[in-house]
Amino acid sequence: MSIIDELKWRGAVNQQTDEAGLAELVNEKKVGLYAGIDPTGDSMHIGHLIPFMILKRFQLAGHRPYIVIGGATGSIGDPSGKKSERVLQTMDQVRHNQECLTKQMEHLFGQDGSFKIVNNYDWLSKLSLLDFLRDYGKLFNVNTMLNKEIVASRLEVGISYTEFTYQILQSIDFLHLYQHEDVQLQIGGADQWGNITSGIDLIHRQEGADAKVYGLTIPLLLKADGTKFGKSEGGNVWLDPEKTSPYDFYQFWINTDDRDVVKFLKYFTFLDQAEIDRLAEAVATHPEKREAQKRLAEEVTEFVHGKDAVVEAQHITKALFSGDVAALTASEIEQGFKNMPSVTVTSAKQGIVEWLVDTTKIESSRRQAREDVTNGAIRINGEKVTDTDAEIDPSAAFDGKFVIVRRGKKRYFLARVSD
Repeated sequence: MSIIDELKWRGAVNQQTDEAGLAELVNEKKVGLYAGIDPTGDSMHIGHLIPFMILKRFQLAGHRPYIVIGGATGSIGDPSGKKSERVLQTMDQVRHNQECLTKQMEHLFGQDGSFKIVNNYDWLSKLSLLDFLRDYGKLFNVNTMLNKEIVASRLEVGISYTEFTYQILQSIDFLHLYQHEDVQLQIGGADQWGNITSGIDLIHRQEGADAKVYGLTIPLLLKADGTKFGKSEGGNVWLDPEKTSPYDFYQFWINTDDRDVVKFLKYFTFLDQAEIDRLAEAVATHPEKREAQKRLAEEVTEFVHGKDAVVEAQHITKALFSGDVAALTASEIEQGFKNMPSVTVTSAKQGIVEWLVDTTKIESSRRQAREDVTNGAIRINGEKVTDTDAEIDPSAAFDGKFVIVRRGKKRYFLARVSD
């Protein structure tokens, strides 16, 4: 199966500028291709990951991926998908974001020389205004630019000249990479079709109509309920472990709807067709086992965060399900209990009834606290406590940082111990 055929099987092809020509090209040589990302933030989220999964597949097939960090384009703003002008970032912010995104890309693609990260600031910043207008502005027809979807969608509310020129700058990127790196294919989301075709048109005007350059876009990924993929109830799911912990990242994929899991396996894992077909059968015959979701979570979490993060996430999941929280580390507690009810306490020892009522407010009254303790409904750090005269020592476990309380079978509370 060729790389293009594989992408089609995975449902990852929306449009191609020349389907037959691209199929012939990838079969005859190792192709240079690129996708870009503007440093508008200091981390990618999983929505950003989609085109770079395609780039990674090309890398694994032996082709030459290039990642363009938009140090220049990111400083002015992409109009795509926005109803209003972007707020311009300072150049210090842009540079910081560039560094963060570069580290994430190096983690995803490795450092073995089989891919290259470039920054369009390196060539676009050298253009004078007169050079820009004479060498490139003359080659773009305003009427054509106005008809591009990313611009047309903004005409009612208005668009600045700065954002209007974005497609010219992105076109120059493609031309530069074609001339200097032998890059012949640009990958992007469905909303990038107009920018991609503008780049191809520019190359044909500059290099001749027989220049072999192509574009491929990826479909907008929608969930079975019709909503756009990429967010959880808490907002974006980030690749930065400080923004979305590996445990929360793992849980996002574990909670995938049965109707979406096979699609996501095709998009976000490198499992082959036979294995995904097997998992699809498992979804159809034994959905309650959630085998496909577990495999999806394992594969994507390992790709983004590494094998150790998968083991840690599974350890937290198992502990929360079984109630065996004593086996958790302080770091694992920080991840697994981040979204659970919490309270700050001191390290002072205290009787359990007073601690549950006065200090943490977990129990509404002393009578209720004594009743729950006597009935075995209270566990402290995984251990059942039935003695109403027992004492809580907040410094006794988890490096003296936490006390975990379970009331009943499922209700957890986290007490953070202050210094």
